[in-house]
Amino acid sequence: MRKQRIYMLDKNITERLFRQHYHRMHRLACGMLGSDSAADDIVQDIFLRLIEADILPEEARMESYLLTAVHHRCLNTLHHLTIRQRVMGLYPIADEPAIWSSDLQTERLETIRNCIAAMDEPHRSILRLRFDEDLTLRETAAQLQMNINTCYKYLRQAIEHIRKNVNPKNE
Repeated sequence: MRKQRIYMLDKNITERLFRQHYHRMHRLACGMLGSDSAADDIVQDIFLRLIEADILPEEARMESYLLTAVHHRCLNTLHHLTIRQRVMGLYPIADEPAIWSSDLQTERLETIRNCIAAMDEPHRSILRLRFDEDLTLRETAAQLQMNINTCYKYLRQAIEHIRKNVNPKNE
């Protein structure tokens, strides 16, 4: 079956599509990327490409076309992030106080040590290899004989567990 395309000659069509589909597209992108600004960039880029291409799928398939475009663009964006960028995104440094007192630092370090000691394997080993021995995620996964994506998942879970137990916003 040949896909019908409508040539987009009217600016009003673009504005109507933007108003009609922007919120769903943005919500999907934000959910996948975890960032409002990245979601805005992706949605705006998709509309810009539609305008530049000067074509649209038929109206009945418009929503699924746009949401699929957002989904694929988000997957491409995530794929191009390095694993280090993904992990660093889990613990935003900007939320930390600029200067901690010595007592507060000691207390936090003790809380972190207790969290790590209470963790099950392989979370504890992954943290030790990754941060104490400064191995890359690929090297850590190889040493523990696991898939790199599984290793990343455990590392993310361990970091999230620590974040929940050492929450600087409660002070």
